[in-house]
Amino acid sequence: MIFSELVAGARRRYRMLFRRGRTPGLRTAKTTLAAVLSFVLAEWIGTSDQPVLAPLTALLVVQLTMYETVAQGFERVASVLAGVLVAVGVARVAGLTWWSLGGVVAVSLVLGRLLRLGPHLLEVPISAMLVLAVGGGEDVAAGRVYETLIGAGVGVAVNAVIAAPLYVQPAGDALGELTDRMAEFLHGLAAELRAGWSRAAADRWLNAARALGAEVARADQHLARAEQSARLNPRGARAREAQPRLRIGLTGLEHCQVGLRNLCRALLDRVYFVPGEQESAAYGAEARAALADVLEAAASAIHDVASVTSPIPGPADAARAEVGAGLTELQRHRDRLSELLMVDPHDDQGAWQQHGALLAAVDRLRVEVEAAVRRPEEEWRPPRISDRQRQAVRRVIDAQTERRRTRRRSPDGPGSRDSPDSPDSPDSRDSPDSLDSPDGRDSP
Repeated sequence: MIFSELVAGARRRYRMLFRRGRTPGLRTAKTTLAAVLSFVLAEWIGTSDQPVLAPLTALLVVQLTMYETVAQGFERVASVLAGVLVAVGVARVAGLTWWSLGGVVAVSLVLGRLLRLGPHLLEVPISAMLVLAVGGGEDVAAGRVYETLIGAGVGVAVNAVIAAPLYVQPAGDALGELTDRMAEFLHGLAAELRAGWSRAAADRWLNAARALGAEVARADQHLARAEQSARLNPRGARAREAQPRLRIGLTGLEHCQVGLRNLCRALLDRVYFVPGEQESAAYGAEARAALADVLEAAASAIHDVASVTSPIPGPADAARAEVGAGLTELQRHRDRLSELLMVDPHDDQGAWQQHGALLAAVDRLRVEVEAAVRRPEEEWRPPRISDRQRQAVRRVIDAQTERRRTRRRSPDGPGSRDSPDSPDSPDSRDSPDSLDSPDGRDSP
């Protein structure tokens, strides 16, 4: 048992280190090359005696996608240029003193916020202080600006010339890994049900179902990166063609993960409902075997979802037919399970409710698998940056407005934290675990 857990842990670490579709060392090679080239170019131009700012800028500019690289380059250049201008202006009035240093930092921070530099905000006062520390000479200031421009330009050029990144394949591989993990989970749960059932097993498999949420989040991050990599990329047509299938598949698999949690929660509720000495009799051997057949059919159908959502052009209709055949087999085993779990609600109302919850979870799982392979209805295009920024600003403004309204309310009024009407009230929050059961609790 301990050996098998060690092997499983080693496999998980290996998958995290070497994800499918990832070229090991590509970003490291590009970043190193950009730093070296920027240093050589700055040294050849003669910006300073030791032009280390150029490779430093290249290190910060080179990102995973072309859009991120260009954005980082613009923000980096703007922050350095703003800091240099502030330092040169102050140096003409005064040298480096405590009050001039404070004024430079304050003005630089205000200017950085007005320019909306985000993570590069602190680069404005840093550049200003470094230039002010050496006297604020125009040669030093110009050299710093030139080195920043060289580093940013070389970083963008290297990222564009060497394997301009389009992260569609890693996104498809992430969905493939997600289907593999879900299928592996269902096969393991089916094997456990055939061998027996207990409260400890129910707790363990519910936690394992929740842990699949991390894989869903990772796949969503890969897909978001693929969508972003389509911006400013001449090969973005491939992402526009593959994104609808990937997004539809990921949405369906995300709902499948919630369905698996509901299914495991139904199994947990049943085993805790019966007395402790009868927990093994919560489900009979024949019912457990029928449920295991349902789970194995669901595992086969979920595994085939990856063939439909794959970004590589292929026979999607044939893959959808395979998923449909798996769902037909799942429905057949589900009907047999329904017959085995049929009870009179007047004789055992608890069993009737819990068996119904289990069958409802199976039905929901089948529906979501079918939804994950439906045909896209429209082509996807990258959203305009201005619209996205406007939505982000609107969310921030709305959140700040709501916080001010909450603070203005009386502690004893309807806006208090203990009131159900309050935005911070526990009853008003949409906790993911509340999807498992009506009361949102994890254990009886």
